[in-house]
Parts: sequence; structure tokens; C-alpha cells
Amino acid sequence: MTFLKPSTLLAALTLCAAAAGTPLAAFAQTPAGPLVTIHNFMFSPMSTTIKAGTTITWKNLDAEPHTVVNDAGVFHSNALDQDETYSFRFDKPGVYKVFCGIHPYMKETITVE
Repeated sequence: MTFLKPSTLLAALTLCAAAAGTPLAAFAQTPAGPLVTIHNFMFSPMSTTIKAGTTITWKNLDAEPHTVVNDAGVFHSNALDQDETYSFRFDKPGVYKVFCGIHPYMKETITVE
């Protein structure tokens, strides 16, 4: 029996799930912190709570480009093509409303404690 490292197994499962058209999990962990997937024109998860000092990474799994924009102007990514990522470190507590600047109906809320 062969055992894979957890990080290798998670990467393999994520690729398989993405190929099947379904994200593996609503909220995965990367070595840098939480991962938000952009898939089927949705942020997943659509809301989450994290501690101050946490870095979130967004990864676009759609074939269409998306952006990650804070409605208060705290951060704004460039257009992310498929499989591209954007990261932001949340140092200040508060509620951050996020949307896609290209598709403004795509929304999520991040609460930082």
C-alpha cells in the first residue's frame, strides 16, 4: 500500500474535483492560509470568519476571467485568468464585502476578528 503526503493527496483530489466541475471543498487550506475558489461564477465559500493576520488566496477555476474587489477599496486584483491566484493579508478586524468587478453579482463576505 502506498501512502501520499496530505498536501499531495489534497492537490490530486482538488485537480480531480475541478476536472469534474465541482470544487473539492468550500474552504480549503493552502500553506499560506485559506483558499477561496472561484467556480461556476461563485466565490466558495460565500462567507467566512478568519483571525486578523490571516492571508486568503483566491483561485479562479473558471475559463472566464474574474477579479477580487473589496467594496471599500481596500484591495482590488487584476483580472484572474483560469488557474491564476490573488492573495491578500487581512490585518484589521472588520467585515469585508467582496465582489467580482467583471460580474458584480458574484459576492462574498469575510469577517475578520
